[in-house]
Amino acid sequence: MTSHVLSDTGTLTGRSLKHILRSPDTIITTAVTPIALMLLFVYVLGGAIHTGSDQSYIDYMLPGILLITIASGIAYTSYRLFLDLQGGIFERFQSMPIARSSVLWAHVLTSLVANIVSVAIVVGVAFAMGFRTGASVGAWLAVAGILILFTLSLTWLAVIAGLSAKTVDGASAFSYPLIFLPFISSAFVPTSSMPGPVAWFAEYQPVTSIVNTIRALFNGQPVGSSIWIALAWMVGILVVAYGFAIAIYKKKIS
Repeated sequence: MTSHVLSDTGTLTGRSLKHILRSPDTIITTAVTPIALMLLFVYVLGGAIHTGSDQSYIDYMLPGILLITIASGIAYTSYRLFLDLQGGIFERFQSMPIARSSVLWAHVLTSLVANIVSVAIVVGVAFAMGFRTGASVGAWLAVAGILILFTLSLTWLAVIAGLSAKTVDGASAFSYPLIFLPFISSAFVPTSSMPGPVAWFAEYQPVTSIVNTIRALFNGQPVGSSIWIALAWMVGILVVAYGFAIAIYKKKIS
């Protein structure tokens, strides 16, 4: 049974990836916004922003930019899922001897691959702009693991949106608050520089702990309790989103 699910998921993932290869502009578009933000903040606004540390601003802001890259990319997952649902592909799949869960997992894995490529492009541009890190191989692997977990948790939220949306615009609009959330966190300025209520929200919302953890790993510093808070947020979102997505999917195909 397990091998059947894996085989079906692999086949359907290959189908989704072929669509992306035929239209690589989706990955390029995903990378354009965070790259534009890096250029704006580093070369226009960076000189006026004080982070309270002696590291370059590109080093400080990159963790937040990576999260924005992923938040931008998952909108396409919701969009592609909505089009499949409206196009009747799900109904055709139901008439075939394939595992039903593989349809959703194919979209999730496609999102993961596409976002990894987008993040790699953004990191490459960041290096060209002067980003430097003394992170060890282990620290890089930890960063990669955090970004993968972050992608999976947001992608399952995208699945909920794709299954529930009534219009194409509605399918992708849910990602806008997620893209905006890093701006009210420690991604671009220390939370201590914000007004009281905003600083409280910024300090305790999930993006701040994730950003602080990635920044510490890049800087070769102890991550402290931030990593456990970040993992708790991401795993919690993943479990809840997965549960809701599966429940909505079963209702759709019943």
